[in-house]
Amino acid sequence: MTAADLFLNYLSRSSMITIAVLLWLSLYFLITFWVVIYRYLYLNSLIRKEESSLEAILMGTNTVRADSILRKCTNQYNDSTAIFDVCTNVAEKNATTYLSTLSMISSTSPFIGLFGTVVGILETFSKLSGGTSASLNIIAPAISEALVATAGGILVAIPAYSGYIFLKRKAYEYLSIVDREKTLLLSINLQSKNKEA
Repeated sequence: MTAADLFLNYLSRSSMITIAVLLWLSLYFLITFWVVIYRYLYLNSLIRKEESSLEAILMGTNTVRADSILRKCTNQYNDSTAIFDVCTNVAEKNATTYLSTLSMISSTSPFIGLFGTVVGILETFSKLSGGTSASLNIIAPAISEALVATAGGILVAIPAYSGYIFLKRKAYEYLSIVDREKTLLLSINLQSKNKEA
């Protein structure tokens, strides 16, 4: 028997609730990988831009790159601390987008799998209540099939939680660079104001 035959045989014996649980977990699995890959690439591009901008400030240009998040603050408004704080908050929002999705998936998918397992076990016992003999040869395969949903929930939770931690670290890295830029620009602005006075 091939893996496809085993899978089709499992689906034919499963209830609609178990199939719905497995589809739900499959959707979670796809969303997890899309979010992790997309956000990783996005955060890496933001980090490269801000590192380049920070390097330009450190080299003495006293300006940020055109594609830096802080450029909007220095071009449109005066360079006050409050404006830089707002831009830093915007950067934080951009960096942490979809982290709550990964957190939700990692925390709910084991419960969804457990729900599928409980339903599968209940169906097994309801079939046995019709007077058939309840030997281990009958109960064990049915319960092991019901446990597939729990295993699926755990299988989805692990990459979702790992991706959450990984992306949270990347967001922190990005925000620390933005914060260093902000600190440098504010000190440069303070020095230029002191020279003018």
